[in-house]
Amino acid sequence: MNKAKLTVALALIAASFAYADAPSHTAGWRNALRQQLPILGHRNWVVVADSAYPAQTSPGITTIETGASQLEVVQEVLRQLGTSVHVAPIIYIDKELNTLNDKLVPGIGRYKKDLFKTFKGRQVQGVLHSDLIGKLDESGKTFKVLILKTNMAMPYTSVFFNLDCKYWGPAKEKQLRDLMKK
Repeated sequence: MNKAKLTVALALIAASFAYADAPSHTAGWRNALRQQLPILGHRNWVVVADSAYPAQTSPGITTIETGASQLEVVQEVLRQLGTSVHVAPIIYIDKELNTLNDKLVPGIGRYKKDLFKTFKGRQVQGVLHSDLIGKLDESGKTFKVLILKTNMAMPYTSVFFNLDCKYWGPAKEKQLRDLMKK
């Protein structure tokens, strides 16, 4: 092999290794979530948003475009939250989603079925979309909100995870407050 061909071959091999080590688009949002989760606590939010979700401007809101499917991102958020020792999610969906049907939005029935299967019996609350956006806007003035934007192209499909303290719940807080009154 002559010197020029060897140089080209070595350059191609080096480029392929550099590309293999570069984080993929999917790995990027997963890593961002993994890095942010230990920092986030109660009153913070993680949102898995559809592709048309608006870019909000409150200072605490960070938006990451995932390039991934809605269900993939919801599943990963639930998986990572499941390993957390400090936070647990209160899950909200857009109330409008309950009313949508395949006639209005082709494929929405399958999405809803798959989404609720993903929740595996967890409690999920429906709240009007505009009210949830307002909560995030207000929260983003004081607390961090991480929005993971997906490639979903159906309306009212965003999933909102309001983080709560995993090791200290309302019952313990009530006990503490009752003790403080004595």
